[in-house]
Amino acid sequence: MISALWPVAAGPIGKGVAPMPREKGRKVVASNKKARHDYAILDTYEAGMALTGTEVKSLRAGRASLVDAFAQERDGELYLHGMHIPEYTQGTWTNHEPRRTRKLLLKRLEIDRLIGKTRESGLTMVPLQVYFSDGWAKVEIGLAKGKKSYDKRQDLAKRDAEREIARVAGRRGKGMDD
Repeated sequence: MISALWPVAAGPIGKGVAPMPREKGRKVVASNKKARHDYAILDTYEAGMALTGTEVKSLRAGRASLVDAFAQERDGELYLHGMHIPEYTQGTWTNHEPRRTRKLLLKRLEIDRLIGKTRESGLTMVPLQVYFSDGWAKVEIGLAKGKKSYDKRQDLAKRDAEREIARVAGRRGKGMDD
């Protein structure tokens, strides 16, 4: 018996063909490491993106860059500016513009919350990662506050101290005391 929930195509004998399995899990395409260095990330949101077919194919090939990208509000909607998705190599005249503005897909409550926080607190929205989640292209948006240069130096010093402690503890565990 063929289920009414699954669309099936009739084969040559008239039997149903099983649907293609959907991609599972999370596959990261691009990440913005500099954003975590330049900004203090206060909160993160997952948003979908309105993309064209060649953009999705280019992303599936693992080609994207989030350098200098940011999200901005316009007419009550959120848009991603400056994200670079190179043209699809097998694309023809249907290819997309690499740095076009892309609409972010979020629930109205999340959009209003993000817009309110950016207006009242002077925070900014920075893309942290682009990835595929169960076959859908998503972007992780971070609500961020800019760091001062001394904050960055403190973070680097703290990270170096933690790395040194871990290295010494690892050597002691192996019996390689200095």
